[in-house]
Amino acid sequence: MAVHTSQSVAKAAGDDVARGRSRGTGNPPPPSRLRRALSTHWYAWTMVAPVVVVIGVIIGYPLVRGIYLSLTDANERNVARSIGVNHMPATYEFVGLDNYTDALTGDQFLGTLGWTLVWTVSCVTITFALGMALANILNRRIAGRSAYRMALILPWAIPGFVSVFAWRFLYNEDRGLLNKILAGGGIGGVDWLGDPTLAKISVIVVNVWLGVPFMMVALLGGLQSIPSEHYEAAEMDGATAWQRFRHITLPGLRPVSTTVILLSTIWTFNMFPVIFLLTRGGPGEATQILVTQAYKFSFEISPRDFAQSSTWGVLILMLLLLFAAVYRRVLRTQGDDW
Repeated sequence: MAVHTSQSVAKAAGDDVARGRSRGTGNPPPPSRLRRALSTHWYAWTMVAPVVVVIGVIIGYPLVRGIYLSLTDANERNVARSIGVNHMPATYEFVGLDNYTDALTGDQFLGTLGWTLVWTVSCVTITFALGMALANILNRRIAGRSAYRMALILPWAIPGFVSVFAWRFLYNEDRGLLNKILAGGGIGGVDWLGDPTLAKISVIVVNVWLGVPFMMVALLGGLQSIPSEHYEAAEMDGATAWQRFRHITLPGLRPVSTTVILLSTIWTFNMFPVIFLLTRGGPGEATQILVTQAYKFSFEISPRDFAQSSTWGVLILMLLLLFAAVYRRVLRTQGDDW
């Protein structure tokens, strides 16, 4: 009987404690997800924080500054500057979206955008096709395969500006190797970089030459990840080489190819060195792409138009973000988890 009474008292005391906790006098509520993540992964957050700060300073501030300048009429004559010991304050004014309206309704932006799209699509398509062909060849057991791989990767290993200057020498109308070869066949010299059509073809060739090694290496890695048993089973079932390529190789390469196509598109769209060092956008404005024209506004015209340059830069960013969003949506509709 005494034992039963003590158990009743203990139960009543436990109920009182539980009621006290329910009234907020007991343990505090569980920590939030952010607090749990910080307490669990504090070391990782500590290591990442300096990188985030550096990226914020190097990329974040110029981006915000560029967006702000695109909403003004800033140019070389009204920005803050110092002449000797005299400091002249900025006098540019806020103009809202006028720069964007002028750019999107003008012939210059639309014309440059058209050639930029042709340049990007042509380079990415040719680069992907050549990279795929070379990757399939080098994925087979052929004599000297390692030497071929090293030779084809070489353009990727050479600094881009060195390669572009080498190609510029090859294209030289008077002393270029290409025209000397043509002269040996009785054909007169060709002004590769002076004719608008030939200049466009020339810059595409150079960019493809620079981009094929990356595409080839990425696709070769994807090919080597496809199990050989799939090809053996398909061959035993009587599948032709084209059927094996279509139903095994292409689906197996989809995760790799979607990534390299996206990266190649972004890089080509903003490929400043090839255009600038090879033709400087010429002859005239024939090979000018959006990024080189934005550079021209800031550094080559007088007075330098910082507002217009920033506007074109923001428009380039918006176009690439739009492309990435549409590209991702298309992949999701096709069933790719990306």
